[in-house]
Order: sequence, then structure tokens, then C-alpha cells
Amino acid sequence: MELYIKYNIDQMCKVLLQQQLDKFDIDCKVTEPGYVKFRENIPMEKYNQLIDSLKEYGIEIVDNQKSILVQKIKNAIIEMLYADKGVQSLKISSYLSEKLNESYRTLSQVFSEVTFISIENFIILHKIERVKQLLMTESLSLTEISFMMNYSSVAYLSQQFKNITGVTPTTFQKIMRQKRIAENNI
Repeated sequence: MELYIKYNIDQMCKVLLQQQLDKFDIDCKVTEPGYVKFRENIPMEKYNQLIDSLKEYGIEIVDNQKSILVQKIKNAIIEMLYADKGVQSLKISSYLSEKLNESYRTLSQVFSEVTFISIENFIILHKIERVKQLLMTESLSLTEISFMMNYSSVAYLSQQFKNITGVTPTTFQKIMRQKRIAENNI
């Protein structure tokens, strides 16, 4: 027997984070991805225990202004990539500037300074991850995925996919199918 699972990373992280906060009996609310609103101050000992507990799950508390801004940029980009077509078709610089109330130039400079990659490269990497997910879990054609992810053409999507992964989307699908078959035969 095998299961193919479709999951929402944002929802998983939100639930996991809320469980950890509840474990420490911290009165707060997990709102948007990557943001927790505390209703009261937390004793330093409990705060440090929370930090250690979250590290086990790869969750890190961001505590400097530039890193916080970068996390907000990442959240906005990921939100945009998983949103409906209307949001995805917006110009990223305008979308980020409006959403974060900063000039795109400032956002771009801070992002590159903290992450060592450009916003554009971050978007490309996450778009390709989203395409890989869609190729593995949905029965969509490359044309549908290309349209959904706001690519100008299937050829451009395929070229970008191959530049990042080293294989074409079609080859990627074949490899994943063969991997599933091999796992089933074990």
C-alpha cells in the first residue's frame, strides 16, 4: 500500500508552532505565517526553552529588524506563489512594496544583504519547488502549470526548471514515477 500526500507547509508549521507554544503555556496567537502575537511578556527562562524546543523542528526565532523584514518578504512571496491567479499575476515589486510598505529598492537591498541571493532568485527557486510539487501531486499539464505559475510560456518554464534542477519537467515526472514503482517493488 502507498499513499501520496498533498500538504500545506504553512498550515503544518502554524499547527506545530501553536502546539509548542501551548506546551509552554504561553498565551499567544499564531496569525500569519511566521508571526506570533503574544498577549503577555514571557519570562526569559521560558523563552529560552521555547527557542530550544523550536530548533528541533527547524524553526528559528528571528530577532533583528533586517531578518524580520526578510522573513516578511519571504512570507509575502510564498503567499503570492500559493495564491490564486489574480495575485500571482501582479508585478512582484509592486506587490511587495504595497504589502510591506517599503520601497522595492530597500526590500531588495536588505534581502540580498541578509540572504546572499536576490529576491528574483528566491522567487525562481520557490516557483520551481511549487512546480515540482504540482507535477508530483496534481494531474495538471505543463501548459496549465505554466499558466497557473504565471510563466509567459511552457518553453520558458521548462528552461527555468532545467536550469535549476538539471532535468526537464517531463524527465522529472518520469524519474518520480520510476522512483514510486521501485519503492512499490521493494
